[in-house]
Amino acid sequence: MSKEEKIILAAIDVFREKGVEKTKVSDIVKSAGIAQGTFYLYFPSKLSVMPAIATIMVEKIMSEVNHRFQDNASIEDKLEQIVDAVFYLTKEYRDVFALVYAGITQTEHLKEWETIYAPFYEWMNNFLKQAQNAGDIRDSLNTERSSKLIIGLIESAAEQIYLYDDFDEENAAIQKQELLNFLHHALGLRI
Repeated sequence: MSKEEKIILAAIDVFREKGVEKTKVSDIVKSAGIAQGTFYLYFPSKLSVMPAIATIMVEKIMSEVNHRFQDNASIEDKLEQIVDAVFYLTKEYRDVFALVYAGITQTEHLKEWETIYAPFYEWMNNFLKQAQNAGDIRDSLNTERSSKLIIGLIESAAEQIYLYDDFDEENAAIQKQELLNFLHHALGLRI
């Protein structure tokens, strides 16, 4: 594992334990087992680690989506697999997602958000184009713009349950079903 990776993973752990505000760079380097000067070779401040943490979380989302995704499934099942993956990770890492959102909005790194999400946007765009070419969704859909909207909608629905509300599994299931119904209509699913 590289020193940069050690710093990022240590930052996640310390931020989860102490919160963003109470964490010091010295806490992160102690947890990473590196010298404080080494930290500054990679990051100018504790908050500058946030885009790297966000990148890891997007990679986790994409990995989970790819793990659940079944090419031979129906379009409805594929959409459900994507939604399930995002809901699962938002639940499992709700504290990390909350930290990233809180931390990245406090910095000049917010503009990096689109770059961090670019691989997921591209994946969704390809998924939508394939569905469009197969005749599963409406031809008039702008797949590139819709990929960003759909990802934002799925994440927002999951965050509403796991970050903001007092969640329970019944509410999560209802939220997922409403989301899927909305996506079916918005995409003009042809079943």
